[in-house]
Amino acid sequence: MKSVVLEIQGMHCGGCAQSVKRLLEREPGVQAAEVAYETGEARVTFDPARLDERRLIAVIEGPGYQAALRPPI
Repeated sequence: MKSVVLEIQGMHCGGCAQSVKRLLEREPGVQAAEVAYETGEARVTFDPARLDERRLIAVIEGPGYQAALRPPI
């Protein structure tokens, strides 16, 4: 499993965060997703053999949000 943090723009409320979380959790290969409206971030744990960061970003951007991989600290 691999974990990444994605920065998300365009969320306007906690409901937006819940929608993004549901979208991510439905994606085959995603083990866990936590989305925080307050920080504009999603922490996603996934199977890199089944999908990659580009697919996670595409899932988030599908309904109109913007997403980018947060660089490692």
